[in-house]
Amino acid sequence: MKQVMSMDEYNTIDRPRIQSTPGFYGDQLIDGVVIRNMTLFADERGFLFEILRMDDKEMKAQGIKQIIASYSHPGMVKGWHLHSKQEDLLVCVTGMIKLALYDYRQDSPTYQGLNEIFMGDKYLRAVLIPSGVFHGTKNIGHETSVVIGMPSLFYESGDVDERRVNPIDNDIIPYDWDCKME
Repeated sequence: MKQVMSMDEYNTIDRPRIQSTPGFYGDQLIDGVVIRNMTLFADERGFLFEILRMDDKEMKAQGIKQIIASYSHPGMVKGWHLHSKQEDLLVCVTGMIKLALYDYRQDSPTYQGLNEIFMGDKYLRAVLIPSGVFHGTKNIGHETSVVIGMPSLFYESGDVDERRVNPIDNDIIPYDWDCKME
């Protein structure tokens, strides 16, 4: 005999995370974050995509000071870190990553908001991260991922604009890097 679930039992079941924007989870996009989807152009010779135009005002391209490449092995987490002045523009060009963001700005309308943004060679996008937002990445693919970072400040070893907390064990960010099975 089939057992029917009561309304009390139904109400205790976890609600699914709502994905109103493909490849994005969060109640709302953290204030100041910009996501730009990119188009891949392919033919029999290969493929290309435009990462960024230097006249792109929304992505603040004019403020880029250097370009770096960060490689991560499958399953590795890099994070959490936060800049007080610097903005970061990130593009994953190889592999797939989960970019997690946590708004640490007390004066922000999205204070303590969490976002997950999935990006990489299967989902081409650029993400602008304002200062005051903790961010980190997890390689969710089966190959080394390559993230191109374009910060708004030069790296200065004597004056590093970065604060870090442990990505797994901290009392600041209520986030679990594991895959969310639904």
